[in-house]
Amino acid sequence: MATLPVMTGYLVLGFGFGIILKSSGYGIFLAFCMSLLIYAGSMQYVAIGLLTGGASVLTTALTTLMVNARHLFYGISMLGKYKKIGKSKPYLIFALTDETYSLVCRDHPKIPEEEVGRYCFFVSLFDHAYWVLGSVAGAVVGSLVTFNSEGIDFVLTALFLTVFLEQWLTTKKHTPALIGVGVSVVCLLIFGKDSFLIPAMLLIALLLCLYREEPNHE
Repeated sequence: MATLPVMTGYLVLGFGFGIILKSSGYGIFLAFCMSLLIYAGSMQYVAIGLLTGGASVLTTALTTLMVNARHLFYGISMLGKYKKIGKSKPYLIFALTDETYSLVCRDHPKIPEEEVGRYCFFVSLFDHAYWVLGSVAGAVVGSLVTFNSEGIDFVLTALFLTVFLEQWLTTKKHTPALIGVGVSVVCLLIFGKDSFLIPAMLLIALLLCLYREEPNHE
């Protein structure tokens, strides 16, 4: 039940990715492989532009690092919880997407401590399956039906906004979120919409590394 909201989002997002990938001239098998092995929604959308634009290896590597840099902080925050997970740890690290992180990072008082690892594994596995299924379905439909796919990629923005609002409403301290929004806006104004992403991500990563949360004395 915990993954049902993610399922609705991932099926739609994956479907959109599959359609856009197919409309760009790539096949169903590539949609399956990218979703199974890369499994990074935002980067997969960006990768379509990199593939069609003939981007260099250096550009692709740097873009990938910047787009997914937030996962470094996800992983660091999960070191304690995943410490005694066992053999599934490599997969759990790989499958730590934004939406999966929002489900596994919170406390689970109703789940016995020895079952938390099992819970995290199945949440990660189901979310992964939803994404692969949506991507393949989109690619299949895209190969059967021809229509204008312009604007479909906005569903990714919509999902990010949903995750951002959920995190905002469920946490008391919003400094990291404000840093992210503020830096992004400033870099957008300075560098423009085509060049702001990399400097914004670098500056956000630096500020979050320097940020220290004040202890709660209540």
